[in-house]
Amino acid sequence: MTRTAAPPDPEDHRVRVGAQRREKTRLRLLESALAVFTAKGPDAAVIDDFIAAAGVSRGTFYNHFKTTNELLLALATAMSDEVLQVVDPIVLKLDDPVARVAAGTRMYMQTALRYPLWGGFLTRVGTRIAARGQLIDAYLSRDLATALRSGRLHADNVLVARDIVLGAIFYGIETMLTEPTRGDHPEHILQSLLVGFGLPPDEAKAIAFMPITGPQTVGGPIFSGLQPVALPGKRRLPPQRTPARKTPGRTRAA
Repeated sequence: MTRTAAPPDPEDHRVRVGAQRREKTRLRLLESALAVFTAKGPDAAVIDDFIAAAGVSRGTFYNHFKTTNELLLALATAMSDEVLQVVDPIVLKLDDPVARVAAGTRMYMQTALRYPLWGGFLTRVGTRIAARGQLIDAYLSRDLATALRSGRLHADNVLVARDIVLGAIFYGIETMLTEPTRGDHPEHILQSLLVGFGLPPDEAKAIAFMPITGPQTVGGPIFSGLQPVALPGKRRLPPQRTPARKTPGRTRAA
């Protein structure tokens, strides 16, 4: 005797559709928030800005986030996680912890250039929101701790090393987005960092400039709505102007 399948439960269907609709609204709020935070900064934006940008009601906003700070943290977490979901698997293929630090740093900084809206957001919110307690903090600390334990790098402790690298990452991203730099700016930063951590200069340069194939796009829910741009090539820094030398003029005869 064959059993007939039970008909689908309408209540389960309604719950599933409701959850999908809720997640779609949350994603729209996060996507809109990126543009708002980038334009106004994390301190000047107010709830009305996000309501208008996302096209939702005030009640809908409060169904997802209680404060703008909660929205800010959710956005920073979601976007950082999306980037590291494609970066960290590439990093983990490398055996040398120093190479892991270098590759992860370069790809993270390059992603901020490919997605300048996200890069601008990072520099506006700062490391307190964008890095502290996030996966980039955990993954970078993981590889730095291994490098310190193995004696490949030298620092007083992993927190000191982490703070130095994170500071260079975020300040470097801001520099690349706002000032004339070379396309290999991250590599030069890394080379100097690795020498500072005790690596021989030749080895530091080799690791900082080693060939890597990073992700061209980030396919997460938020990043999929952003348009990446081509990375800049190696361009010259503006020449330093030297003051013109004054040639002594002829003195008039008295």
